[in-house]
Parts: sequence; structure tokens; C-alpha cells
Amino acid sequence: MENKSESSIIIGVDDKVSYPKAFVLGLQHVLAMDLYIAPIIIAGLLSLSAENTSFFVQMCFLATGLATLIQTGAGIKLPVVQGPSYVPIGAIAAVGSKLGLGAIAGSLIPGAILITILGYPLKVFAKTVRKIIPPLVGGTVIIIVGIALMPIGLNNIFLAEGHIGENTTIAAVSAGVLVICMLLGRRLPGMGTFFRLVSVIVAIVVGTITASFFGNIDFSPVKEASWFALPTFFPFGKPVFDMSAIITMIFVYFIILMETTGTWFVVSSVTGKELDEKRLNRASVGEGLGCLIGSLFGSTPLTGYSSNAGLLAITGVASRMVVLMSGLILVCLGLIPKLSTAITCIPEPVINGIFGIVCVAIVTNGMKVIQPINIDDRNMIVIGVPILLTIAVTILPKEVLYAVPDWANYILSSGITVGALATVLLNLLIPDKRNGANQTKEAV
Repeated sequence: MENKSESSIIIGVDDKVSYPKAFVLGLQHVLAMDLYIAPIIIAGLLSLSAENTSFFVQMCFLATGLATLIQTGAGIKLPVVQGPSYVPIGAIAAVGSKLGLGAIAGSLIPGAILITILGYPLKVFAKTVRKIIPPLVGGTVIIIVGIALMPIGLNNIFLAEGHIGENTTIAAVSAGVLVICMLLGRRLPGMGTFFRLVSVIVAIVVGTITASFFGNIDFSPVKEASWFALPTFFPFGKPVFDMSAIITMIFVYFIILMETTGTWFVVSSVTGKELDEKRLNRASVGEGLGCLIGSLFGSTPLTGYSSNAGLLAITGVASRMVVLMSGLILVCLGLIPKLSTAITCIPEPVINGIFGIVCVAIVTNGMKVIQPINIDDRNMIVIGVPILLTIAVTILPKEVLYAVPDWANYILSSGITVGALATVLLNLLIPDKRNGANQTKEAV
């Protein structure tokens, strides 16, 4: 579905840029990512040593870079940055604790292969998506992605190390600088465009300097990290294939696939590029291969990062060349622990202050998708109830999750999953008396 949001893009999807410019613009995506948070949480749940935790994070950087190169270069062929998903955290911790670290890789490999063959050779993924996800559903899922991510960023600000007032100030400065750069980009010719292109880097630099005034910066771990480390296959032991763990992870993979499909909608909306059947099937292959590589190198399942999709709208840079450069940078970070450690030392309030504005960009792009659709009573329910459920799951007390079966725990741990499932089901179950008159002819 082509849309008008393409007018906000300064550098298009297929536009070429110089290598130095691509490096700077690609670095923004890397700096704005919190890809090390999920592996650190998993390492804590598995009681990994400090050395193994560091290596685990390093492998996540490497797998993320390789998966990004595969997805953007040969998969969906849109500017999609891959990163560790938060959805499988509980499942991975459970499998690793009960069956050992080798069982984690053994449970991840079959599901990754399944996702790959759904795209090719089976070619069923695209037909399924286009059948059940028209623009009404696609736009709502984009909005849900933004809303579900907002509390994550805010909690990371409030719960980060340091005084809550200082953290809030740092986050506010970072977000404020980003907004100013965005406004300058739209109002001033010449230099204004420059500020918009590098808005994220400027916000990170100013936010980090602000954090230094409060003493919230600690780069001492960088000294202890090594300069170079080669990856190894199955670094935490040979894979163990347990059928119950495999079935659990296949279920989790399908939840991740729904999550990442929402990200693809965001990218499609921002860039104005249609998600046709060929592109969707390639995207499924790219997702599966990225997850397979992650499992081989000891990483976690990977997904398209919604935050990076939101950066496309903020900076106006949608060039695949820039995101491919991001992938190369991530691969280098995975091979040079000292650099990846330096990235992890950027204060959380800085990253999450920027992250909040990114969520706003995601929500507004979802609104653009559903704007042409007539919002009658039926469509109000299809849009509104999933948003309500997303918020409900997001604020659900964690102790409730301990009292439900594992399969329900995996679903309820992701507001995006609950909201997306609800949107699809409501759109299918509630009859449209006008036989789709409210929908545009093409699916997203």
C-alpha cells in the first residue's frame, strides 16, 4: 500500500549515499538501540558468570548485525534493523534452567527453519498476512506497537540507576534536543536538514554530557573488555533437542513473527513502499535465517526493531544503504568487545528519552494508515478494544503471570502480541455489513 508519508522522507529507500555519510547515519541506529538489555536480563535469569554474560552480549551484537544484513540486503529489502526480542525471555530462561544451556540452541533451531520455509519454498506466509491484515488492521497494529513500547521506555528511565529526578532530567534533555533538531529540520533550509539527519546523534551526545554533570556515566568496564574476540558455534554447549522445548519455542516464534510483522507495517507506512507477497515471503525467510544464525552463535531470537523503524520517520533517512552500514557496524561491535561495551555504557535515561519520541513517531504513522478509513461503530471496536487490551496487559502486575500456564504467560508478557491478536480476531469475527466499503482495496 503506497501512502503519503513518503513526502517526509529526505533520503529514499533505494537512494545511494556516500560511505562516510552512511556510516554516520547508520551509527545513529546502533547508538539508539537497547539491544543489550534483553540478553542481560536472560543472563541474569540463567545465572551466567560475568565473563559469559559479556560474551553473550557480544554474540547478540554479532547476530543482530548479520541478521540486519540478511533482512535488509536480501530479505524484505527495506530498512529494517534486527535485534533481540523481549518475547522469548521467559521461555529461554525456563528451558535453560530445566534442561541446560545446550537445550536453548536445540529448541531455537527448528523454529527458525520453520519460519524460513513458510516464506520459501511454501510461500504461505504472505497469503496469510494479506488475507487477514487489511489496512484497518495494519494501521491499528502500528499504533499498538507504539503504545506498547511507551511504558517500557518510561520504566527504564524511572528504574535506571541513579536518582529518579536526575534520570528524568537527563531523559527530558535528550528528548527535547531530538524534538528541537526535528523542528529545525522542517523549518530551516540547508542546515535544518543536516540537524534532522543527525538528530539522534546530537541528542545522544547532549544527553550523555548532561548525564556526566550528575555523575551518571561509568566507562570503566571498557578498560576491562578485550579488543578482539572471534565467535564460535554453540559457545554454551552442543545443542540438545528436547521435543517439549522445541514445541514451546515454535509457539514463541509465531508470537515474535506477529510482533515483527507490526514493525514491517511501520516501515511500509514511513517509506511508502508496498508490502506485496514477494516482499513478505522474503521477509519471512530473512527473519528465519536471522534467528537461525542467532541460535548458532548463542544469541537469542531476533525481530525487526520498532524503535529503529520509528527513527526513519524522525530523521527522514530510509536508505537501505544506511541500515546495511548499521549491520556492518553491529558485526564489528560483535567482534570488538571493547567497542560494544562502550555502547552499553551510554546512560539508560539518554536512550529511553529518545525512545519515547520514537514511540510517538510510530503511533502517528499508524494513524496515517487508518486516517482514510471511515471509523464507524464496527471499526471503532476493532481499533479501540485492542488498544485497551494492549494497555491492560502492559500494566498487568507481574505476579499474575506466575499463576497462568506457560503458553498464556508468553502471550500476556507482550502487549504487542495481545493487541495484534485481538485486532486480527475482531476484524475477522465482527461482520462488516458494508462488505469492505470502509476498507481500501489493497491490503497492507
